[in-house]
Amino acid sequence: MFQLEKEITNYLEFCEYQKNLNFKTIKAYRIDLQQFSSFLEGTDSALSKVNLSNYIASLHKIYKPKSIKRKVACLKAFCNYLEFDDVIENNPFLKIKTRFQEPFILPRTIPLAIIQAILSAAYQEQNIKDNTIFRHNTILRDIAVLELLFATGVRVSELCSLSVSNIDLSDNFVRVYGKGSKERIIQIENEDVRLALENYYKVFSLKISKGSFFFVNRLDNRLSEQSVRFMINAYVDLAGVSLHITPHMFRHSFATLLLEEDVDIRFIQQLLGHSSIVTTQIYTHVSSNKQKNILASKHPRNKVILNKG
Repeated sequence: MFQLEKEITNYLEFCEYQKNLNFKTIKAYRIDLQQFSSFLEGTDSALSKVNLSNYIASLHKIYKPKSIKRKVACLKAFCNYLEFDDVIENNPFLKIKTRFQEPFILPRTIPLAIIQAILSAAYQEQNIKDNTIFRHNTILRDIAVLELLFATGVRVSELCSLSVSNIDLSDNFVRVYGKGSKERIIQIENEDVRLALENYYKVFSLKISKGSFFFVNRLDNRLSEQSVRFMINAYVDLAGVSLHITPHMFRHSFATLLLEEDVDIRFIQQLLGHSSIVTTQIYTHVSSNKQKNILASKHPRNKVILNKG
């Protein structure tokens, strides 16, 4: 007899131990599948076309298209797993149309001048003479975090999950494990960024040695994503910037500014850890400065010489 709760548990274990998905992905899957299970309460609890269609229709009343797309994708992967393991004979998704229009939203970037202002504010705070040792050391860490976010374009979750073995201060590179545990290596070629990481490590090496993470908080535990968000907000305020800035905007800016410097989009894809070039191509829509330069220098209208006499 088919037991939905049991199969959800089996599937989550499969995702964790065989697919090696990270804990955040597992947590999201658990929430999505439990939500579907709750929806089926009071029904026949069958994985039928009718139940799935009704569930998807209910999602459209509550969530935005991006969230719906993720929840449906999770459910579809769950059904594929059940079919492959012969738990169900027929996959109900084969007879359901799940394609729907998702609004195209351009990633928000930070102008280079504002990034410069934020970094400058952090360095200026470091030079205040009456800082306590704790305050001075905290600023060293903050500078290292800000510099690394912009230098590498890593996700904030990737940055906070870096272990001490992922940072090579001799050969100057960072080993990042992204979505699906995919590994990528990003070189650190800017001297200020190198120095920021070295200064941080010199001061925090003892605290770092107590655990496994490179960036630590005042309790010697892993620095949290929320702490990084608060940190950025603090330096945005110090810089007198009114723009709301998130850690992920550093990633968007990293990609867009490289594109504006004529870096091949395939290299940017590799640096960001995108599986598909399609994901990276969104930055071609953002790079307005590059578009402006192309139109200014390459447009054939520049070759048209008029006789206005």
